[in-house]
Amino acid sequence: MTAPVSSAPAPEAGAAAPALRMSLAPLGSKPALLDGAWWPRTRDLAAELPQLVAALDPLWGRITRITVNPTHWPSDFPRRVPVEEHVVKVGWFLGEQDPHQLLLLSYRTARWDLLVVPPETDPATAAWLMTAASDPLRTATGSQLVAEAADAPDVVTMPV
Repeated sequence: MTAPVSSAPAPEAGAAAPALRMSLAPLGSKPALLDGAWWPRTRDLAAELPQLVAALDPLWGRITRITVNPTHWPSDFPRRVPVEEHVVKVGWFLGEQDPHQLLLLSYRTARWDLLVVPPETDPATAAWLMTAASDPLRTATGSQLVAEAADAPDVVTMPV
């Protein structure tokens, strides 16, 4: 499943939320280091996580916990995020978790790892990162993919 990749501006008050920017490895593919990528529009977890979790709940089972590395998130990120009819607990691990990844736990499927594409990433680089993170044959971590994209701008050859 691949969601549209766009850089649309934030909606006006009362307008519909913009499309979720997410790309997932194909269903049934072998487990890899990353199960896909998510490109939030801001670094506000309280605002960004509900849409992500609402999209993943039907696919992966109810998401119950998310862990982040706080390196790239404001220090006041939420410990609990309400999502539709349940609450997701949010925890952080500084040394144990890749700073460019989210770890999601669900009742049904257990564990999922998503690359977090930095919100300020240009659309072409974000598209490359989302495609790379969704490729079940790649063996790179989130930080390795972000470094690869930063160190080799010519790796971004696909149009957006």
